[in-house]
Amino acid sequence: MLGAVAVSNAQEDNNDRMKASIGVKGGVNFATITGADETPDSRTSFHVGVVGELPIADIFSLQAEVLYSGQGFSYEEEGPTGDEVEFQLDYLSVPVLAKVYVVDGLSLEVGPTFNFVVNEEIDTRPGADEGDIDIDDTNAVEANSFDVGVAAGLTFQTNMGFFASGRYNYGLTEIYEDSHWKNSVFQISVGYKF
Repeated sequence: MLGAVAVSNAQEDNNDRMKASIGVKGGVNFATITGADETPDSRTSFHVGVVGELPIADIFSLQAEVLYSGQGFSYEEEGPTGDEVEFQLDYLSVPVLAKVYVVDGLSLEVGPTFNFVVNEEIDTRPGADEGDIDIDDTNAVEANSFDVGVAAGLTFQTNMGFFASGRYNYGLTEIYEDSHWKNSVFQISVGYKF
């Protein structure tokens, strides 16, 4: 009798794991760029969006997300004030990840990410409502409107659907043509899958 109950519970757990799921997630971004002559400071921002997972096998699934992701970098202005200036480059980001479950609830994930610029501005007073300068209002060169990158990380998910993840995103496309600048973003997320 106990054996039958154990087998039944194992089959239910396996069936739950093989169901497609959708959810929501959000978290913090620590973004900067690579390829600059001097490495700038990171911009701390956020990401938020939806996630969907499609199991392919017991330990393998595909996960797609649609996120608003605040990226860019900050630097200290030269001169006596040494004020911080933030370059804000925000994307609609679409990662498509392969996930491998190494133990129950813990998965490794890797895959491409496709990013579309939705906001680009310079903020001379980060943390305040004033100081935003839209790039369209200046003679500055605009960033490339599309960025392809690669993402890798890990996620731990509970049986109740709550999850936490850490991920690194690296841009493969230059932010500006011939600049060698590429996005570099660490993300820490929490979320819930239904």
